[in-house]
This record gives sequence, structure tokens and C-alpha cells, in this order.
Amino acid sequence: MVGDSTVKNGKGDGSGGLWGWGDYIGQFLDTTKVKIENHALGGTSSRTFQDKGLWNVVLSKLKKGDYVLIQFGHNDDGPLNDSLRARGTIKGIGNETEEIDNILTKKQETVHSYGWYIQKIVREAKSKGAIPIVCSPIPRNDWNDGKVPHNDKSYGLWAKQIAEKEKVTFIDLNEKMAVEMEKLGEQKVTGTYFYKKDHTHTSAKGAVLSASVIINQLKESKNSLKSFILKDPKITLPTKKKVFLIGDSTMANNNDSNAVGWGVAFPAYCDTTTTEVINKARGGRSSRTFDHEWLWNEVKNELQPGNFILIQFGHNDAGAIDKEKFRGSLKGTGDESQEVILADGSKETVHTFGWYMTKFIREAKEKGAIPIVLSQTPRNEWPNNKVERRNDSYGKWSKEVAEKENVFFIDLNEIVALKYEALGKEKVKAFFPKDHTHTGLEGATLNALTVAESINKLKNCGLSCENVNRE
Repeated sequence: MVGDSTVKNGKGDGSGGLWGWGDYIGQFLDTTKVKIENHALGGTSSRTFQDKGLWNVVLSKLKKGDYVLIQFGHNDDGPLNDSLRARGTIKGIGNETEEIDNILTKKQETVHSYGWYIQKIVREAKSKGAIPIVCSPIPRNDWNDGKVPHNDKSYGLWAKQIAEKEKVTFIDLNEKMAVEMEKLGEQKVTGTYFYKKDHTHTSAKGAVLSASVIINQLKESKNSLKSFILKDPKITLPTKKKVFLIGDSTMANNNDSNAVGWGVAFPAYCDTTTTEVINKARGGRSSRTFDHEWLWNEVKNELQPGNFILIQFGHNDAGAIDKEKFRGSLKGTGDESQEVILADGSKETVHTFGWYMTKFIREAKEKGAIPIVLSQTPRNEWPNNKVERRNDSYGKWSKEVAEKENVFFIDLNEIVALKYEALGKEKVKAFFPKDHTHTGLEGATLNALTVAESINKLKNCGLSCENVNRE
């Protein structure tokens, strides 16, 4: 396969959740008889793929009976000559040329038409006894009145004309995929087959859709590659990254519009095609009761290697240790403990806040998960016209435990407090419709955005968030 990023994005490893159809077409073919090589490179046009010597690498390997799937066009519409990419081609399939002093390469160059470059690849592949298959470029995820743009008057047409001229198989990927997208509708396509942030590059599901269109077209063609198509292909999509959240009501889904935890808004800042957010936070819980009520055990049993777990407690840990709600933990990060008689007469050994946090971290790491510790969200309290911090207690202890256990730490309390102070008391007051602790949706969204921004600043974390620059 030769082409651009819609055939292979980056290294073809799904970095950033982006995939090309060349990464999945092999799952439709009998790979005991066909070897798949995806030589596409993001950012290339039919011209620059050849100018960079990439086509020569493929050509030198071709043997009689090999197949070459060709798809270009997305980048051919750029400038013929500029200091950024200089990758455009002359429109059409004619023999006209333009002589340029390439600003980027500092070399003289004769630029040809899109059709000329495609025809060159086709003819040179045929000269080695290989079998070229020309594809029109996949459609972009732009919608107008329920339709996506078809390029049947530009690159799709010119690709078809060259294929017909050279008597090779043509796959109208643009037209056929556009039809499939329109059947699904914009709401289902966007966010599932394409990213909301990106109208050109497909998700894994979008790449599979593109590949399936090619396969279906091959089945209807006379091309011998169809003899290697599996009758019942098993398509394997990449596993989503799982992000678990554990904490109290300031993170949880409380089913209360006046008390919305930031974990409710957090998925909006994740690419849900590659990431699954699992909010296990529970209102009213402290680090102690989250453990004592076996809520932690349930989460721990779900953890798999590579999962992320965001841990935030503190609001309820200051409660009574041996009466009322029995949810307070001992202060600090030490190993001291206290025996407590609960309301039902049973005994409980209560530990420090730091002890419970350390337990969560260590047991998560034992399961191969990646912990991220956060200090608690600030309350709407303004002593001396400054948002109250808890950096001498639970925020401090959270940081100490994270540093001791060598895991990621986000000082959410301090970062959000600074945002609140920049906004002012009156604006922040609207974030807390119920009391001084719980935010409504607007406040939860600000906190979730802050978490997402902070995660993106963690070095070598392996988790990234999206949409953090939106208004």
C-alpha cells in the first residue's frame, strides 16, 4: 500500500487514536498467503511520496504477482511551492508542467499533474509484473444537509480516469464510503468513525469501514486479489484505555443537578473512541469508608495492566472517627491506628488518611495500573478574600504519599483555587448552587477541564485529554 495518513497515520500504531485503512485491511485477507506491507506516509501527496524516494523503496521490492494499492489526493490540493510542505500537484490528468525553484528543498523541480504522478506509479508497478489497484481518496467528515462531500469531479474522478486509461482495477472508495457514512448519519459517524476534532483522519472503526468498502469493491471486481479475501473475517479493534475514578461526591455522579461531581463532566475531555472513563466515586465516602465498605475491593478486582486510576479523597476524612457517620480517618500519613466500635457493635481498625491512600496506590500498581493522585477540590470559602486551601492537611498528605510512592500528583486544590480567585467571588458563587462544597454542572465542568489540562502537563504519563482549549 502507498498513500497518505488516511492509509497509515504516523507509525501505524494508533497514536492519538488515529488509524488508516491500511492498518486494518489485512484482517480481511488470508495472511497465510498474503503478506501486508503498509508503506503509506502521512503528509505526502502523489508528488512528494515519489520525490522523497518512498515509491522507489516499494518499487525495488516489487515482484511479479504482487499487488499495489494506491491512494492519494488529500494533500495534492496544497501549494505547489512554499516553505512549509511544497506538496501540491497540478489539477487534472494532463501533461502540463510547471518549473519551480522549490523553496523547501532548495532544488529546481518540474511539477506535474496529479494524474501524471498516479500514472507513473501504475506504469512502474506494471513494469515489475505487479498488479496496481487505484483507490479514490476517502471522504472527509464534513456535512451539509445530511451529505458528505464527494470528490467525483476532482481527485476521485482523476483517479478513476487513470485507472481506466491504464486498464487497472479502480476502487471508488470516496463514493462508496460516502454512501455508507450518509446511511449512518452525521451524529453516529462523528465521534465514532471520525473524531469531532478532525474531519480527515479516521478512528479505528472508521479505518475498518474504509477497509471493508475496499474489500467489498474487490469482491465485485475481476481482480485476483479477491481470491485471498476471508469468508468470515474476525476484526479486532484496539482495546480502549480504561480510566477509573475513585473519590467522594465532588467527583461522583450524585444524580443531583445541584451537586455534580467533576467526574461527570470529565469524559467530555477524553477521546471516547480510545478511552473509557469509569466513575466509581461515591458520595459521602472518605478514604476509610471507601476501603471499609469494600468499594475499593470492587474497583481493584476490575483493574487491568495499563489502566489508569485517578484517586482523590479528603473532604470527608475530617469527620468523626468513632461516632455519627464513622468515616473520619486519622490525620497524617503515618502508621498509627485506632480501634473503633461501630454502631452495630463490630470493631474496625482505623488508619491514617495517608495509610489508605498508600494502600490504594500500592494495590493498583500491583495490578499493573497507573495511579494519579489529586488533592481535593476547593470549597467556596474565602478567608481573607482568598479561596481556602487545604495545603497544610489533606492536600499536603496526598502529595507526600504520591511522592513517596513515586506516582503522578496533581495539586487540583491549588490550581482550581487560583482559577476561582481570577474569576472572583460572584462568578464562583454560581458554581455552588447547593452548599460550599458541591458544584453544579458549570463548576464541575471547570474542575474537569482543570484535571484534563493537568493530566496533559504530566510528563511520560501515557494518558492524554482532548478539547482542553475550547471556550
